[in-house]
Amino acid sequence: MSNIPEKIPQNIEEVKKLLENDHRIKVAGVDVDGILRGKILVKSKFLSTLEDGFGFCSVIFGWDMHDKTYTEELEISNCDNGYADIVAKVDISTYRRIPWEDNIPFFLLTFYDPTTKEPLYVCPRGLLKNILNKYEELGLKPMCGAEFEFFSFKETPETMAAKQYNSPVPLTQGMFGYSLLRPTSNQNFFYDIFDELKSFNVNLEALHTETGPGVYEAALAYSPAMDMADSATLFKLAIKQIGILRHGIMSCFMAKPHADLPGCSGHLHFSLKSIETGENIFAKKDSSVECKNSFAENGSSNPKEWKDTKFMSDTMKHFLAGILVGLPSIMPFLAPTVNSYKRLVENYWAPINVSWGLENRTAAIRVISPPTSSASATRIEMRVSGADINPYLAISATLACGLYGIENKLPILMPPLSHVNKEIITPEEKMNLLAQHQEKRLAKNLQEATHTMMAKDSIARKVLGDRFVDHFGKTRLHEWKLWETTVTNWEIKRYFETV
Repeated sequence: MSNIPEKIPQNIEEVKKLLENDHRIKVAGVDVDGILRGKILVKSKFLSTLEDGFGFCSVIFGWDMHDKTYTEELEISNCDNGYADIVAKVDISTYRRIPWEDNIPFFLLTFYDPTTKEPLYVCPRGLLKNILNKYEELGLKPMCGAEFEFFSFKETPETMAAKQYNSPVPLTQGMFGYSLLRPTSNQNFFYDIFDELKSFNVNLEALHTETGPGVYEAALAYSPAMDMADSATLFKLAIKQIGILRHGIMSCFMAKPHADLPGCSGHLHFSLKSIETGENIFAKKDSSVECKNSFAENGSSNPKEWKDTKFMSDTMKHFLAGILVGLPSIMPFLAPTVNSYKRLVENYWAPINVSWGLENRTAAIRVISPPTSSASATRIEMRVSGADINPYLAISATLACGLYGIENKLPILMPPLSHVNKEIITPEEKMNLLAQHQEKRLAKNLQEATHTMMAKDSIARKVLGDRFVDHFGKTRLHEWKLWETTVTNWEIKRYFETV
């Protein structure tokens, strides 16, 4: 029997009715690394919190993913304020049951400032909510999709710790993308992912093997942005729990678990829907007219016709322009770990420059529109992001840059990759275009990306606010410092005897 709620509870009385046969409820909120932090509450305590929330230790924003307090104490949670409580409020619209945990009821939390009563500026759900409110004021509803690649291993946390995380045994052998053979070897795990996630109200569109030993790729069903951020976060948790609890399989969402194999992407799709009509406003209503964009070349503003924009509305062009302008400064949201940047290297299908193109999977931003899709499916795909993203922050940063482009009516000043790679242009023009793309190389490591984000006049500061950028930036510099001061196995093997 499905555990999907027949309806979303609209008020506290409906919540009470849904829980009348339960005595314990699980709740969780998400930290800046995208990790769910929560607890189980007795029902009486849970119900008493639904009006005003309850105290939750602010240390979840004062320590890293391994519970080590940050190198530099941050404003929100530190020794001076005694790691004081923040307020956690239950979002009753996120109600679902966890089928692999005896159907325990589950709700997501949003964190609030106890003084101002506003969403806490470092809370990922609160950040996204504020951005979505700005879109709503314009009559727009952002829609999102997510695709995650992940490696799976015949391991558990105990076996990995025993071997000091060396040489994990892959679930399957060899490179076999879109295989019909490999999933049948582990079909209980494969079909549990589909069936249990459906019961958990996290909807998949597709699941298949990706090229690489034990690699799967899952596409989550297109949905409103907050629903997608919730689903993507719960998806990663569910895959890990189902694998370990049911099958002795450990799944990994690192961006680059193996140096000699492709990494794991976390591609995000975006479009905007009219709240009034429900139409996809990225779709151009009259596509019979060729689109023209101004492309400054040697000081000239002569327009060049770009076939890649033919089916894009003006709103979509402004949205894309905002992302292209802001992309270098939001890299820490799309590539948040030291390991992230080992995926973003040449020759591995991962973008390394600020770039865009129609149906071009080598570009940072892929435009999807007619003639290869229906007009209603017109959208963009962010291809920089890896599987290690915090979905709330990656979606927030992308939407915030898109909104910046819309509000400022930014033009697309960068030519599509088709101009560089395919179209008939003079050798001099091609050299100029290639040079422009080379100059817009994305950050090569987390430190460089974080400094770009934290720069005084960065787009990230303009669209996400100084307080959040300062907080998140310091958490990323903490991550980089830990890496810089760590002696790795590579160093031991290379230098121990020879130097």
